[in-house]
Amino acid sequence: MNEALRNAMAQARMSDRQLAESCGVDIKTVGRWITEGGRIPRSRHRWAVCDALGEEESVLWPAAAKKAIKVGPDREVVSVYPYRSGCPASLWRSLITQAERELTFAGYTNYFLWLEQARFGTALRRKAAAGCRVRFLVGNPDSDLTRAREAEEEVALPLSTRIRVTLGELDKIRAQPGIDARFSDGHAYLSVFRFDDDMIVTPLLTHQVGHDAPTLHLRRHQPDGLFDRFASHVEELWTRGTPVWEGAHDGQA
Repeated sequence: MNEALRNAMAQARMSDRQLAESCGVDIKTVGRWITEGGRIPRSRHRWAVCDALGEEESVLWPAAAKKAIKVGPDREVVSVYPYRSGCPASLWRSLITQAERELTFAGYTNYFLWLEQARFGTALRRKAAAGCRVRFLVGNPDSDLTRAREAEEEVALPLSTRIRVTLGELDKIRAQPGIDARFSDGHAYLSVFRFDDDMIVTPLLTHQVGHDAPTLHLRRHQPDGLFDRFASHVEELWTRGTPVWEGAHDGQA
């Protein structure tokens, strides 16, 4: 019997059927996960269960978590996705929800976040009000670099328009202390999104838009590792960036 899973379901007040529907599996499959303690679901199902129950994989399936432990220089790599669009929206949502200290969105447009995350602006306001630092690095919609990238992409919705959508949404929540935004062109081909000690990194490929970029989910485990190197890159860009709004909130540099 998987007592940890059964207890987590009880605490979440979630039935076998509800968990099955949430994970896209048959109710009998959930039953086997509970009654056959040695059975380990596929990774995508484990992650879906963890997301639905708000529990860590190491608690529900310690054997799977132990098997996945890395000790080499790649141990900060949690997951790899060939395309950003293949990175589950539920992962973004859980990372945003769980962050307590820092949310940094260093995508050139950040446009997709407003489309894929319901009530994103409200969530950011709540995070900032609770003391979480919220920062956006965006490209300048009127820069030569933006125009050059638009020529490369050749898509119906221009890069400058997507940036302006983000700026418009940010303008609605700029009055909330703790939320700040700066223009930068140093991340035009590399997007970095930080959620406390988790990070999503997407290096952009030539003539392709962001959702087609290969994507890494990183988690900090060591000083001067992959996580820290990308974090330092973003901090340098932030220092060099130009405030989007005049009289930006103090303490955000």
